[in-house]
Amino acid sequence: MSSRDRILGRVRRALADVPSDDVPYEQAVQRDYLREHGERSVEETVDLLAENLADYRAVVHRTTMDELAAVIGRLLSERGSKSVLVPSGLDAEWLGGTDAERVPDRAESTPAELDRLDSVVTGCAVAIAETGTIVLDGSPDQGRRRITLVPDHHICVVRVPEQVVPSVPQALERLDPTRPLTWISGPSATSDIELDRVEGVHGPRTLEVVLVSDRPE
Repeated sequence: MSSRDRILGRVRRALADVPSDDVPYEQAVQRDYLREHGERSVEETVDLLAENLADYRAVVHRTTMDELAAVIGRLLSERGSKSVLVPSGLDAEWLGGTDAERVPDRAESTPAELDRLDSVVTGCAVAIAETGTIVLDGSPDQGRRRITLVPDHHICVVRVPEQVVPSVPQALERLDPTRPLTWISGPSATSDIELDRVEGVHGPRTLEVVLVSDRPE
């Protein structure tokens, strides 16, 4: 008997006493919770996102699409990055302001090879204002999940306002649950029993989020 068969057998035994006319789960669980907390304008929603990102120790930058390449180039230069990992679908113009070596996202790259890279630049799927969360879904401009977990410096570009939503329920409506979703709230960090904070344990020590719009700030 396979592990799959054993697990399914346990599920069947656990459900054996459930009446056939029992209320379906989708109907039994109430979902009348608030979709967002308070009413905000688009500008206020973006401001809340920036505030919560900073509260999680992400570094937030605001710019326009015309200035995006210059901003990313400056951030890589200030970091001293000589190499940058690039997802296959990332807009090449975003990296037009840097001389750093561009390393493509390759399936055969080993963790050690990824660890030697200085930075990674990606887009995102959606950003949640109320929680200060960035969600990646493995789309071409974001690449494989591991490329945002191994390098020590992650620059994530969020298009404002189209990729910003107020709340988690609204974000879930935009996401495909079958895709590899990565939910990011600030740089990687953990604490031991004495609450000593350690950063970079299971992700980048430095997360820089660039909020980019088509309108001048």
